[in-house]
Amino acid sequence: MITAAAGTAVQAFICCCLDYCNSLLYGMSDGLFLKILSIQNPAARLVTGTRRCDHITLVLRQLHWLSVRPRVDDNIACLVHQSLAGQIPAYLADDIQLGRTLIAVRYVSAAVRTCFVPQTHNSFRDQSFSAAGLRVWNSLPPHLSQDMNFARFKHTLKTFLFGC
Repeated sequence: MITAAAGTAVQAFICCCLDYCNSLLYGMSDGLFLKILSIQNPAARLVTGTRRCDHITLVLRQLHWLSVRPRVDDNIACLVHQSLAGQIPAYLADDIQLGRTLIAVRYVSAAVRTCFVPQTHNSFRDQSFSAAGLRVWNSLPPHLSQDMNFARFKHTLKTFLFGC
């Protein structure tokens, strides 16, 4: 039987390390992805007391944890949302140029908040916040990018990423 103390310890020591600067992991190689999974998956198994032969997706859902790549997308999308709301430093927000695209939604035009992604010529620049963050933001469904309430956005985004 796993205690709540084990869950708290894993959350404090492992999950915070996985989340620390994880937006830098956008576009990571499969080798690095597997290394990070080799940390996250046993931690999830420890907290829930499941065996190694049990499927990890169900364990992650039970804990409400995203896998590594969706977790990175979640962090990046939250940073873009906060920059559009003016809640982060200006040096990050200055890289975001917001445009409006009109789309037809059941015969009614709706304004969708899209960002202009700068053209890049190397993989290092592709992984920068000014390019990667805007790509992640533009890949979100329109109903997510419209919501400017951060708590509601974060909840809806996590639900969306669980479905991917």
